[in-house]
Amino acid sequence: MAKIERVELRMVDLRPKVERTDAIQSFVSQETPLVTITDSDGAVGTGYSYTIGTGGSSVMRLLADHLVPRIIGRDADQIEAIWHELEFATHATTIGAITAIALAAIDTALWDLRARKQNLPLWKLAGGAKDRCPLYTTEGGWLHIPVEALVEDALDAKSKGFNGSKVKIGKPHGSEDVARLSAVRKAVGDGYEILTDANQGFTVDEAIRRAERLRDLDLGWIEEPLPADDIDGHVRLNQSTSTPIAIGESLYSIRHFREYMQKGACSIVQVDAGRIGGITPWLKVAHAAEAFDMPVCPHFLMELHVSLTCAVQNGKYVEYIPQLDDITTSRLEIENGMALAPTVPGLGIDWDWDAIRARSISEFEHEIRKGA
Repeated sequence: MAKIERVELRMVDLRPKVERTDAIQSFVSQETPLVTITDSDGAVGTGYSYTIGTGGSSVMRLLADHLVPRIIGRDADQIEAIWHELEFATHATTIGAITAIALAAIDTALWDLRARKQNLPLWKLAGGAKDRCPLYTTEGGWLHIPVEALVEDALDAKSKGFNGSKVKIGKPHGSEDVARLSAVRKAVGDGYEILTDANQGFTVDEAIRRAERLRDLDLGWIEEPLPADDIDGHVRLNQSTSTPIAIGESLYSIRHFREYMQKGACSIVQVDAGRIGGITPWLKVAHAAEAFDMPVCPHFLMELHVSLTCAVQNGKYVEYIPQLDDITTSRLEIENGMALAPTVPGLGIDWDWDAIRARSISEFEHEIRKGA
């Protein structure tokens, strides 16, 4: 039984490669907590999570002061037990983003460690349903991008074999959203998915109104149309439109997902391992979604989610948003518009440690070890 002997904490801040705007905000920074766990056999696993620019310092203090000290000396293979004990230890601050993001960094590190020790890629260790998944792109669909550029990006993605493009919605007047999406649909034709994302920007009545105006464009889904805690509003919206409603980016508990699915408040699940608390709860949500015949199309983190989407039978799409290129040497493998599951042991992410050390914010660097 190999026990956890040392944990190293770092945080790097990554700037988005393109300007990213949506209905409620601009995404200008990705604070990226990194957790590296070494066990008594000398095996190492690295995990991570992210913010969109705020809260990173709080995540790092929670890790250093409260969570990591609790796992020193623990059996690194007891991932389920560790996750539940850490969640209970922070029950006064759950359910919320700060705690879930901190838990995710530890949990993904433990899964990486386990997979490396078993010489298996994560997608096989976590289920092994398939070795590739369809890919769609979001990078060319941000809300500030003019119509001509939206069309150009969608046509380029289609020519490369991508299965769809996501276009942000939430312009001041619905006619603007209709015009933008109509131009893209006219350009790409009927055999290409157009996916939309409102980033919680609508009221229920406005979401119903816009869904009706967009009905004839045959959208793949409307993502996060309402505030994430408005379950009843999502029920009303989902019952009013034939366009699938996708949720999950801003949910931080498996119980929240359960309520959405039980009440018929969504039809597509976008559970995010970096926000739900890691791989352990991600798999629970994905399997629950399968019981409701719902596909899983995880939000962001393509470098991790390609493995998880391939691990489960109902994994449908991977979202193409490259964000780790500055601190990794590996790249997502794409073949004919399909994201290929990594074949190397672990998460399949090759970290560039020189780049990480150069970018690491010194005040958040910690090493916690047995006996220290």
